[in-house]
Amino acid sequence: MNAATRLALYGAALVAVFGAAFLAAAAVVPDRIARDWSTSTEHTAHTPTMVTDAASDPEAAPVRGVTMAAQGYALTALAAPTRVGESGKLAFTIIGPDGRPVTALETSHDKQLHAIVVATDGSNYRHVHPTMDPTGRWSLPWQWPTAGSYRIFADFVPAATGADLTLTSSVTVAGEVAAPVPRSVSTLDEVADYQVALIGDLTTAGASTLTVRVSRGGQPVSTLEPYLGAYGHLVALREGDLAYLHVHPEGAAPTGPDQLSGPDVQFATSAPTPGRYLLYFDFQVDGQVHTAEFVLDAAGPADSTPAAPTTTAPAAPAPSDAHGGH
Repeated sequence: MNAATRLALYGAALVAVFGAAFLAAAAVVPDRIARDWSTSTEHTAHTPTMVTDAASDPEAAPVRGVTMAAQGYALTALAAPTRVGESGKLAFTIIGPDGRPVTALETSHDKQLHAIVVATDGSNYRHVHPTMDPTGRWSLPWQWPTAGSYRIFADFVPAATGADLTLTSSVTVAGEVAAPVPRSVSTLDEVADYQVALIGDLTTAGASTLTVRVSRGGQPVSTLEPYLGAYGHLVALREGDLAYLHVHPEGAAPTGPDQLSGPDVQFATSAPTPGRYLLYFDFQVDGQVHTAEFVLDAAGPADSTPAAPTTTAPAAPAPSDAHGGH
């Protein structure tokens, strides 16, 4: 076989491999995003690129939660009810690099695995914690509130690597799908008589500090209870492809279940791209977990003018020494 023939066969193999990868991505990522990737590939097909290992270079892959597999781990065998109101189980298995179910996970924020379930338009958000059976199968009882497309995120730390991973898959629930409601920037939410304000700007130019302030009846709430090893948990998703942002807690973590804090909880994060982001803040008071929702636009590094605030946050007293996050 001459050199030209060998090169032609090698090129055909590459086309097949990348074509299969593109189809797998399109199964999770919305069609619009997949088309953008396709266009970008066509424009850069003849441009030399350097491939980096995300495991050894975390900055090479700042976006998480857009694939079913990463670093040798895969979210597989997803099962769930198929219709609204149907009782069943939400279940899945994490497969490791050896092809077997992963059962050895580190505890992160008081749990071995965090599952985030949200409709693709950002509604019906839930943060839940399934249990694992001896075979490595994760599950919990489940019902869908509305029809439509949903994303399931599994956030965990394999004991073999000690590195955070977020994998995702999708589910379509049969039934009449309501038209999505457009989301505008919002930094104030009210849930169960609590007023929850988000203070700070999200940017791609380095780390952003976001402060969540909880009040009730115009008075600051200083009775936030420890929840998942902190005084609150924040999840940020990029609108459109629902890329999962890594949000770090700021401040001291609680040292016991009776240590209270408030009204402020701080987080640090960075947006991978300019655009709109959906944020969900879980907090606990009197043993009850509540979720406040916000919408922020992230500015790029060239945009030095922060967006005008849409709400005025209530004033807070001097913070205590026990503030924490995530």
